[in-house]
Amino acid sequence: MSQQRKPAGTCRGSNGKLWNQPSYKMALSSPSNTDRRKETTVGSATWRKCSPGACFFRLPLDRINWLTSSFLIGTAALTLTALPLYFWFFGLDWFQVVLFFVMLSAIGFSVTLGYHRLFSHLTFQASWPIRLFVLIFGAAAFENSVLTWASEHRRHHKHVDHDEDPYCISKSFFYAHIGWLLFKLRNDQPYDNVADLQKDKLVCWQDRYVQWIAVIVSFILPAMLGFLWNGWPGAFGAFLVAGVARIVVLQHCTFLINSACHTIGRQPYSTKYSAGDSFFLALLTLGEGYHNYHHEFQYDYRNGVKPWQMDPTKWVIWMLSKLRLVRGLRRASADKIRSAQRDIGERAASALAECSPVA
Repeated sequence: MSQQRKPAGTCRGSNGKLWNQPSYKMALSSPSNTDRRKETTVGSATWRKCSPGACFFRLPLDRINWLTSSFLIGTAALTLTALPLYFWFFGLDWFQVVLFFVMLSAIGFSVTLGYHRLFSHLTFQASWPIRLFVLIFGAAAFENSVLTWASEHRRHHKHVDHDEDPYCISKSFFYAHIGWLLFKLRNDQPYDNVADLQKDKLVCWQDRYVQWIAVIVSFILPAMLGFLWNGWPGAFGAFLVAGVARIVVLQHCTFLINSACHTIGRQPYSTKYSAGDSFFLALLTLGEGYHNYHHEFQYDYRNGVKPWQMDPTKWVIWMLSKLRLVRGLRRASADKIRSAQRDIGERAASALAECSPVA
């Protein structure tokens, strides 16, 4: 899921901007002489610092992304309530488990390989069957269209850890993980950083029908397969397991890249960003956990640059290149990688020397 979408069926107008983009402004009453509060400006929104009781009744309801919030909370609630009830009454069979992991893998790789490394960073070139596959199954992640996802992600890399970063970790772990989706602090961001993607007919097609594709692939397809397997109980189980629960698991694994990967982990390539490398997070994110390397060499199709590092997305891209389904794999040179590591080592040694007691 993502911020407020632009209307379906729009790519770029004659003035170079997206058509019909909505503009939002915070509407708060001016403080009276007897009700003075300090004000903080975040983007185009002004937030007043006040007592907890007063703020509770002055929540900027017009800034809550109700559709996205309802979806995120609703799918989590169904996973925690309806799913255990289904298991209680009908149990869990191997078909549902297999379907869950098949859908999780297909959609997960469509996000990491497609949305992220292919479309956002252009780290390789893909044939149209691969592009079509990741566009269809990537939509089922309910993380919005490639145009929106890539625009926000490119803005993240350009302004990482600063106010213009859409999911800036400096605004709190919660904000970077999910808060930026729940509240519409910046809805009028231009899509001027994805002009290359707006020329792609498949990308524009997906952007036009992304919600329909997401519903069909995430909910209708698993339910149909479940029905063929075990009638209506199988359909309902597949809907909950491979549909709803899979969405929750995959989305929060994606969210961890924005939050946990900017909170924990080693920084062997750069200390300019909060991003860190974490083997544990790489296990949960199909290799995206090596985030320090990624922020330093974002044009590299690899996140785990070492052969032994857990980066399944890197391996899938490499295998597809051997099948000639993708080409033009971009890599950071070994000299640049060694230079970055050497700079970090020298800075660490200098810092230790400064902290050492004088004899």
